[in-house]
Amino acid sequence: MEIYLVGGAIRDRLLGLGHGDRDFVVVGETQASMEAAGFRTVGRDFPVFLHPDTGEEYALARTERKSGRGYRGFVVDADPSVTLEQDLQRRDFTINAIAQDAGGNLIDPFGGQRDLAARVLRHVGSAFAEDPLRVLRAARFMARFAGLGFTVAPETMALMREMVASGELAELTAERVWQELRRALTSATPSAFLRTLHECGALETVLPEVEALYGVPQRAEYHPEIDTGVHVELVCDMAARLAPGDELVAFAALTHDLGKALTPEHILPKHIGHENAGIAPLRALCERLKVPVEHRQLAECVCRDHLNVHRVAELRASTVYELIARCDGFRRPERIERIAIACEADKRGRAGLADVEYSAGPLLRLAHAAAMSVRAADLPGQLQGPELGEALRQARIVAIASATGKRP
Repeated sequence: MEIYLVGGAIRDRLLGLGHGDRDFVVVGETQASMEAAGFRTVGRDFPVFLHPDTGEEYALARTERKSGRGYRGFVVDADPSVTLEQDLQRRDFTINAIAQDAGGNLIDPFGGQRDLAARVLRHVGSAFAEDPLRVLRAARFMARFAGLGFTVAPETMALMREMVASGELAELTAERVWQELRRALTSATPSAFLRTLHECGALETVLPEVEALYGVPQRAEYHPEIDTGVHVELVCDMAARLAPGDELVAFAALTHDLGKALTPEHILPKHIGHENAGIAPLRALCERLKVPVEHRQLAECVCRDHLNVHRVAELRASTVYELIARCDGFRRPERIERIAIACEADKRGRAGLADVEYSAGPLLRLAHAAAMSVRAADLPGQLQGPELGEALRQARIVAIASATGKRP
């Protein structure tokens, strides 16, 4: 068989990022010949096979022809006559259109190595415009590679703007948008995802609640970056730094300030009540993208209570208890840790303040641990029902007060 290693495994190795999943393309074969060689068919939309020994994916070389709107509107041709170069030509970016033969030689017809060296994300050809999902993929790749100095080629950015103007991004399903979003938020530089979509106009279609934050001013004494959209970028990057790979913290960081887009113009740059105002747009975003329940719940906690967490040192023990209970921190103790991290990301996600100390986080954790140390089993055995619940509440408030030096 004429087999080539393709795509991300080559790209990442050339960037010195190690080896990820390996994908192979097979030239000159058919489904029948692959199955006769022991490969198992798994592809539904185009011919993909699993190797009988390694379980790695092997796809027949193919071309794709646009046949309708959206990212599903393609006719696939996997005829044995399709060449390696034709297969590479249908790929999104030059850095992903590099192949390697069995002897280790690289086949690079579109200058992927040159663009890797120049740190440029460039589309392979005009067929890029046929798949609206590639706009989100470009932004996600920037979230992953911006820290290495990558930029989007000007001609690629121009093409992405044309794709947005065509309206085809509206064809993307909620599941695909969420998949790209969650992967971007857990990358090293989520801000590059937001900024890329903002610059090409796609953020208005994909995340209008976040797009609405750009250009909204904040008080400079608290937010030297002033622009709320820029603040959210910084918060997302800080969340990635504090809790790498944590989708829940990342999503809460993204959505914590949505209410600032709704602040009446006459009170700007103040944002009185933006925490509660943010719940409605947050719920709309979650409903539209079918965001998982746990992500939604944590994001609502952070949106509603991030200012309370910031000033936890000023709150009475009973108020801290209510905050923890409101966030379901007794049944879901791991939630308080994530809330503390997301709030720290908010506080440190500001221009020039990335290294400030955030004492509210440790204090919230201390109060939570003290309250959790009190169990119903520790209380008098004759208490039942509401009386037991109230006694447990009071005992936990006392424990918080004792641990933190607060008034009950």
